[in-house]
Amino acid sequence: MAGLGAVIVVGAIIASMAVAMFMYTQYQTNFIETTAGETFTVGPVEYVITFEGTHEGDKDTKPENIFVMIGITAKYIGDEEKTLLSGGQFYIVDEKDQKHQAVYGEFSSKDLLLEWLEPNKPVEKTTQFDIPFDEEKVYKVIIRPQKDQSTVDTAVICLTNC
Repeated sequence: MAGLGAVIVVGAIIASMAVAMFMYTQYQTNFIETTAGETFTVGPVEYVITFEGTHEGDKDTKPENIFVMIGITAKYIGDEEKTLLSGGQFYIVDEKDQKHQAVYGEFSSKDLLLEWLEPNKPVEKTTQFDIPFDEEKVYKVIIRPQKDQSTVDTAVICLTNC
C-alpha cells in the first residue's frame, strides 16, 4: 500500500510540473525580430516601421541631444471594435542597450500621442526619441503592446545599420 501512495505522490509532482511548464510558456514574452521597412504583427496590430531621419525640434521643443524620428504605419487586424495605439508603446535602444522612451511633440500633424485604430484602416504616424545619435551605430525600436491587446508579443525592429 505504501508503494501505491508513493506512485500517487510522484504522479502528482510530475503533473504539477507539467502544468507549471505549460503556464510558463503561455506567458513568456514572444520576441518578433525584424528590420525597418518590413511588415510584421504584434498581437492584433500589423506594423511597418521606417527610419525618417533626425531633426532639431522646433521653437517650442528642443532635444537635449537630437531627435531620431521613425515612421509608423499601423493597421488593426483584430475583431474587436477598435484598439489604442500610443507613443508610450515605442522605445529606441541605443548601441549601449539603453532604452529611451518616445517624446511627444507637435512637429507635424502625424505625431503620435494616442490614436484609436479601427479594423483594417491603416494609419500613418511618426514619433521621435531624444538620444545621442551616431549614424554609424545600430539602433533598434521596441514595440510593446497595449494591455488590452492581450498578447505576449514584443517586436524588436532593427532601425539603422542592420
